[in-house]
Amino acid sequence: MLTKRIVPCLDVDNGRVKKGVNFVHLTDVGDPADIAAAYEKQGADELVFLDITATNENRGAMVTTIEKVASQVFMPLTVGGGIHSVADMQALLKAGADKVSLNTAAVTNPELITAGAEKFGSQCIVVAIDVRFDAQAQRYRVYTNGGQKVTDLDAIEWAKEVVNRGAGELLVTSMDQDGTKAGYDLALYQALTKAVAVPIIASGGCGKLSDFSDLFQQTKVDAALAASVFHYGELTIPEVKQDLRQKGVNVR
Repeated sequence: MLTKRIVPCLDVDNGRVKKGVNFVHLTDVGDPADIAAAYEKQGADELVFLDITATNENRGAMVTTIEKVASQVFMPLTVGGGIHSVADMQALLKAGADKVSLNTAAVTNPELITAGAEKFGSQCIVVAIDVRFDAQAQRYRVYTNGGQKVTDLDAIEWAKEVVNRGAGELLVTSMDQDGTKAGYDLALYQALTKAVAVPIIASGGCGKLSDFSDLFQQTKVDAALAASVFHYGELTIPEVKQDLRQKGVNVR
């Protein structure tokens, strides 16, 4: 049985780590390299770095930041934001990223998923999907541009499509739950893991220890991503892993 992963997420804006609620009201949390090193000491399985304003500000990927982080930490790094081409992917992988994450670019140019997978292998290509539940239509809709633009894409169908195009992993964020600390959207991840066979990282809503165990015991996702609870010291990664072990969840 594969071990479940605990993945802190660093939302980066202009070279600083930020955190918000429902994708807005960002506050400064600190320096990416310092925070990454602290998470490595705690036993994080990997880190996700998302440049949350690159797309909306038409900036390129944060190559310099990743070079700095990769020189100090040795756990796997997934990096997203401002990736528009295979050359952008190559620059980040060369800088020290292990995987690249496509979100808005995957929606506007789905061929980029395939091109990246063909050049670097599917294991390097993560497609990030930001979703919100549409109560009227009774379906999950995909959002782009840092959660600012709604699309007509159905999240479950889009997940299937990106996997068919070569994505080796999905990072799926519930915008309804993001920053609320009310728990993960279990129904969303149950539906996703039935639909696709690639690893899924669940994101959005973690607020307490039991949220991690609920996620792993009630869905088949491979990793739990969290930000606020780790950034502000409300939970530590060793605490989370100890609790999961006691509940019979296989962690590193």
